[in-house]
Amino acid sequence: MRDHQPKHLDARAPLVLDARELPRRPGAMRALKLVVPAPADLGLELIGVPEGGDLTLDLRMESVSEGVLVSGTAHGALEGECGRCLRPITDEITVRIQELYAYPDSATDETTDEDEIGRLQDDLFDLEPALRDAVVLALPVNPLCEQDCPGLCPDCGVHWDELPEGHTHEQVDPRWAALSNLTVSTEE
Repeated sequence: MRDHQPKHLDARAPLVLDARELPRRPGAMRALKLVVPAPADLGLELIGVPEGGDLTLDLRMESVSEGVLVSGTAHGALEGECGRCLRPITDEITVRIQELYAYPDSATDETTDEDEIGRLQDDLFDLEPALRDAVVLALPVNPLCEQDCPGLCPDCGVHWDELPEGHTHEQVDPRWAALSNLTVSTEE
């Protein structure tokens, strides 16, 4: 569960955004386009947005009766490794974000739990939890370099597509090894 109510928001943090210029009347809107550095650990074990990489945010902040509704997209580069063959993967991701940040002492306080939705603090809100949720949910748990990636040979660890056709690692049970010398020659 994400933490919507941090102790104190740092206005200098790249994903802490300011809603002061947005009038507090329902229907007021402000578009926001910016590029911010990606926070640490934005992804899964095998793939994610590299820390400090550019994230392009195309957002719309809209004043609603209970707070500020933030919606839009985030776009950035992905880096990782294939879940089958461990080759490097580079790609891009675009995710949709939509999150309500409630005004202090709004009716939302009475109808929701404290960690259920975001809260504005001095007209500031932290977009990072919503961004993190959107990115992590959009990423593949087992990313592949190619849809039909054959993976690695489990015995020698070489990429299957680099091995000759018919490649095997025939293992002879040592209990039967002596019998392999008893081949009958049928040549006459």
